[in-house]
Amino acid sequence: MSLETSNIVLETKDLGIGYRKGSTSQVVANGINLNIREGELIAVIGVNGAGKSTLLRTLSGIQPGLNGQVLIDNKQITNTDPAELSKNISLVLTEQLISKNLSVLELVALGRQPYTNWIGRLSRNDLKKVMHAIKLVDIENIRNKKCHELSDGQFQKVLIARALAQDTSLIILDEPTTHLDLYHKAYVLKLLQQLSRETKKAIIFASHEINLALQLCDKMLILKDKKALFGKPEELIKSNSLNDLFPGHLIQFDKESSSFKIK
Repeated sequence: MSLETSNIVLETKDLGIGYRKGSTSQVVANGINLNIREGELIAVIGVNGAGKSTLLRTLSGIQPGLNGQVLIDNKQITNTDPAELSKNISLVLTEQLISKNLSVLELVALGRQPYTNWIGRLSRNDLKKVMHAIKLVDIENIRNKKCHELSDGQFQKVLIARALAQDTSLIILDEPTTHLDLYHKAYVLKLLQQLSRETKKAIIFASHEINLALQLCDKMLILKDKKALFGKPEELIKSNSLNDLFPGHLIQFDKESSSFKIK
């Protein structure tokens, strides 16, 4: 099955994102129309304050949209029970309160919470999912280590494994390469590309690593000037959508190399 004919996992229709305070609304972006199919890797890019994190919170159901619709597996997210939603969407945040006294195995196992009984007992199937996730991310050799013993790169892989163990059709990550050096930034994004191909899960992430995203992603969503542009990297390059993403006096987009360069 090709990416073009595969099932749509998540779709937005004229989505508006932002914040409400009383009777007034602060619009961050409007008219967002995107569709994410199974097996696709999607990057959300934009300057600081463009609304990347706000969009991801809205897509995951944490924050309500101002208008429009978000559909997950053809169901409106606003009409989906939170317990059911946790079986459709797994979320990896940059800064989240997690006890690093847990072992790698224990943290990955937390991904099975939507399926376990009230005392959190793992079934044989749960354990199978956990061990498969650990194998996919290649952290079998550190599974018994405490999370506080890990490097930032290793810990990011553990969080990805936890999301895989949750076994959802969609994985959302907010800036998964924060605090990582260039090698590990490329490693993590390449890993996400590989996982989207192997598992057929749809993966969407926000990132400042635009040059890497251009090389690795199936599609990209650009947030700028309270609008959203969505398409394949080559389409966005051809339409000059990246040319004025940053102030031109310092950084410009070079079509020949498909990358941003300093003047």
